[in-house]
Amino acid sequence: MSEREIAGKTVHFDEDGFMANPAEWDKDVAQALAAEIKIDLTDSHWKVIEFCRTDYEAQGDAPTLRRITKVGGVPTKELYKLFPKGPAKKVAYVAGLKKPSGCI
Repeated sequence: MSEREIAGKTVHFDEDGFMANPAEWDKDVAQALAAEIKIDLTDSHWKVIEFCRTDYEAQGDAPTLRRITKVGGVPTKELYKLFPKGPAKKVAYVAGLKKPSGCI
C-alpha cells in the first residue's frame, strides 16, 4: 500500500493503484484523480460517479461496465465517451473505489 497527498489530504492506494479506503474520497479528490487521467468532470460524469459509489455501498464491490450500463442506465457508448478506454476502471479510480472484480 502507498499513500499520496491529493487535494490536501493523505490518500492511501492499493497495489493496483486504486484508493484503498473509499472513506478518504471527496469531490476534490475526485477532481484531482480525474485530472491525472485527463478527464474534465461534467454533470454527466458526476451522475456515473455517484451511481458507482452508491452501488458500491449496497453491493460491496465496484460496479462492472455491464452493471453501470444495465442498472445505472448509462448507455455503453456514452460511458465510453465519458471515460474512454476502460470506463469501469476509470470511473472506479475517480470514484475512489477499488478495481472492479473481473477487470484485468
